[in-house]
Amino acid sequence: MRQRSKERCATSCFLTAIISAPKAGRSTRWPTRAIPFPPRKVISIVFTPSTGDAALSTRIISRAPRAVRELVAREKYDIVHVHTPVAAFVARFALRGLRAAGQVKVVYTAHGFHFFKGNSKIKNGLFIALEKLAGRWTDRLVVINREDYDAAQKHRIVPRENVALMPGIGVDLSRYSSGAVSDAQVAAARREMQLMPQELYLLMIAEFNPGKRHRDAVRALARIEEPRLHLAFAGQGPLFAETQALARRCGVEKRCHFLGQRDDVPALLKGAAAAVLPSEREGLPRSILEAMAMGTPAIGADVRGTRDLLAGGCGTLVPVGDTEALAHAFHAVFGAPAPCREHVRRASEKVKNYAIERLQKMHEQLYAGLLSSAPAPRQKKR
Repeated sequence: MRQRSKERCATSCFLTAIISAPKAGRSTRWPTRAIPFPPRKVISIVFTPSTGDAALSTRIISRAPRAVRELVAREKYDIVHVHTPVAAFVARFALRGLRAAGQVKVVYTAHGFHFFKGNSKIKNGLFIALEKLAGRWTDRLVVINREDYDAAQKHRIVPRENVALMPGIGVDLSRYSSGAVSDAQVAAARREMQLMPQELYLLMIAEFNPGKRHRDAVRALARIEEPRLHLAFAGQGPLFAETQALARRCGVEKRCHFLGQRDDVPALLKGAAAAVLPSEREGLPRSILEAMAMGTPAIGADVRGTRDLLAGGCGTLVPVGDTEALAHAFHAVFGAPAPCREHVRRASEKVKNYAIERLQKMHEQLYAGLLSSAPAPRQKKR
């Protein structure tokens, strides 16, 4: 009974209309906006298994196609918008018949393809083949960075005219604003880390998983003999304890602060000397967007998504895995404030293009266009 209950709960998670799961190191709050063309119905599907039980997740996924198909047919959704690789593939497979019959339109947002420059050729070939297969069951493909846009065109994941480039998930510029955070909130965050007035901290907001490369940030800090410079980590994940152990081995445990999941990210960003993201793969990193909005200098690895945001003098880009270059960027926060101020100025202008209101309007236009178009024809194999 308990196992069935867990499966029902997790399956409902797969089918929830909008899932606001905590992401990276923050507790998430999403602004809402009514779709302006009732009585049309739109559902967004993601998959966020939280049990840690691989066998359970496999059973859920095996049952998901039928559950998705029955839900969409019963509720008569006009558009299904899928996110995350597993949910996106399974849902599109499940709905291919309804879509071919003209009963539903399917949108897929790729939050960073799993094939990318620097990945192995075998893995890239596999993921390209899967994306092309699922592309046959897709009316619109939304990508969130230039590299993925070019790749979708090059590999013809969907017809060229059905690819849209959008500004990620957007950023709430009213919440992520320096003026929205009080000095008292910043002071409270500093007190929690027991920082002295002369000490500065860099902030990394990311789940502790291998691809985020927290280890690079720790090793870069260890290269700097500057006791006033600290490093704060907001987030949780499987490598949390391992990263703490690395900080101890590198002799910087007193300068590393592991803050866990947070609901005060704007205050942490306002107080930080810079935001850091050395990850090896991104879609369009939200933490960098938030730093840009807050007027906090940003340092990131030179990968897709991060590059889209920080190129053009909006921040500092370093090669993936280059801890020496990362350490140099850390130290520049102390020694070269003028370039940082120029980065912040440019970033503050650029981030306006990623405002959540703009993203919402783009989705409304996308949905309206789909609802006014003819039923999707069956696509021949490309």
